[in-house]
Amino acid sequence: MTDTSAAEPASEQGDSVIVTRALTKRYRGGQLAVDGLDLTVPAGSVFGFLGPNGSGKTTTIRMLMGLIEPTSGTARVLGRHMPRATRAVLPHIGALIEGPALYGFLSGRDNLLRYDAADPTADPRTRRTRVAAALDRVGLTAAAGKKAKAYSLGMKQRLGLASALLQPRRLLVLDEPTNGLDPQGMREIRALIRELASDGTTVFLSSHLLDEIEQVCTDVAVMAQGRLITQGAVGDLAAGMRGRLVVTTPDTAEAARVLKEQGAGDVVVSEDRVTAEPPDQDLADLNTALVMAGVRVRGFGVERASLEDAFVALTGEGFDVAG
Repeated sequence: MTDTSAAEPASEQGDSVIVTRALTKRYRGGQLAVDGLDLTVPAGSVFGFLGPNGSGKTTTIRMLMGLIEPTSGTARVLGRHMPRATRAVLPHIGALIEGPALYGFLSGRDNLLRYDAADPTADPRTRRTRVAAALDRVGLTAAAGKKAKAYSLGMKQRLGLASALLQPRRLLVLDEPTNGLDPQGMREIRALIRELASDGTTVFLSSHLLDEIEQVCTDVAVMAQGRLITQGAVGDLAAGMRGRLVVTTPDTAEAARVLKEQGAGDVVVSEDRVTAEPPDQDLADLNTALVMAGVRVRGFGVERASLEDAFVALTGEGFDVAG
């Protein structure tokens, strides 16, 4: 069935390119993979999608792309119902999900020519120009004539990303886009994502690298056990948590004792510093208590909570988002 309705204006969607309401997927046997998901992805954002292994991220992405149907609830992408409007919506989306599908016996350039030829909206007269531009954008021009089976994992990731960039896209969906890249390649892809976002493309990014999310994403959603735990601006997620108190001192044992007496929690001692959850008192008074006890305080302050701290606090798990 084809959705023939016109796409809603952005203002009617609250300037959001993805909106799900009570989106649910239950597989045969009763497995509940996604449970009542209400997700909103702002237009123009770089949106990080996080969750522990088996949290339902991949299932959600498949429903958003029209690859599988939800059991109940709705998903609107670019103002259209999915999967009903798959044919109308997908030409406006670039996607790299679970690694690129490549023809190993073809060169990188020929793989992209095949991808472009499969797009009914692509003008064949400018195909080679588009392919050359996409290869250049991901740094593969020099390897364009090399067979894909000889590409490294990082080069394959770049080629997959190039396939998603053959046409201007309103939405780019990326699953682990820096997988297999060296540090320089990771920096280049992050810069490219920022550039795409500044040009008006919304980027929906699933990654297991928390520093990647913090460096490149403007917004984030966290899932656990098929449910949405939180969503919002990246800075707000960590800012809502108390940071760790850090005391640098050669007198770590005495400092730890004083901190515990003053009500600090989760006190951890290392070679020349003590960290803890700050107690509910003025930090100046806490510093005074340390000095009065003879602790030689060389550094005293509160480190900002990281996205990883927030993730662990929200999900109760270590960071593993492979599922």
